[in-house]
Amino acid sequence: MGVKLAVLAVASLLSFVQGRAQPDGGYAEPNGGSTVALTATAVLALRAAGAQPSPATRAYLLAHETGLTSTELELVVMAEAVTGGASDTALGSLRGLVQPNGLIGETLNSTYWGVLALRQANQPVPGAVVSTMLHGQTSSGGFPWIRGVRADTDDTSAAVQALAAAGLHGKAVLRGVAFIRSREAGDGGFALQAGGRSNAQSTAWAIQALLAAGAKPPAAAFRYLKRLQRADGSIRYSAQYGTTPLWVSAQALPALMRRSFPLK
Repeated sequence: MGVKLAVLAVASLLSFVQGRAQPDGGYAEPNGGSTVALTATAVLALRAAGAQPSPATRAYLLAHETGLTSTELELVVMAEAVTGGASDTALGSLRGLVQPNGLIGETLNSTYWGVLALRQANQPVPGAVVSTMLHGQTSSGGFPWIRGVRADTDDTSAAVQALAAAGLHGKAVLRGVAFIRSREAGDGGFALQAGGRSNAQSTAWAIQALLAAGAKPPAAAFRYLKRLQRADGSIRYSAQYGTTPLWVSAQALPALMRRSFPLK
């Protein structure tokens, strides 16, 4: 894909995400209603592309800070942080998720996101949290969503970004990068699990993790994502499935912009 066509592809993707804004300030899938997680994910995508969501979107986030799961809250903190700063309420709730054993929330997955949220809000990461992430790394070099299950591409990619955000760039990150690279398929995409089919979200996460680790993502991964683009600018989940176009597109946009989390 030439440079001009690549720019047009990203511009149409950005336009699609922007077009999913709702009257209440949130973001929704076609024929769906606004949700906190989708809104926060869309905000991060827009900011990665240099676009500013409307004040109504920040108001929506501020109005939906309670009753959230750990990862929803972490997404909200990140989205608020890039649209004027995380509120004291959201930050206080996030700090309250930090457990003495080093987990943030209930799982390793929520811990990775918790670190990204803390760093996006320019908050320090407790040493116990970093130790817990490191102890969660499996012998394969990958990271699972919870202890006792197989590592996967998405959680490893989130963990690598979190470790890099916490200032680590040593052996654990290099092993995570090697694990991610082992998931690259012949079509240029990345699969969630070994032997699985490539999908846009795992591919986008892999790109972001490699960028965060200072490694060069394969050009084939970008080509894979662009092959999944529809005429309306959105990105299909995979060659086989086209579900949740906003969620998939909003997660692909930062990767296509070559931006990792936390956004700088």
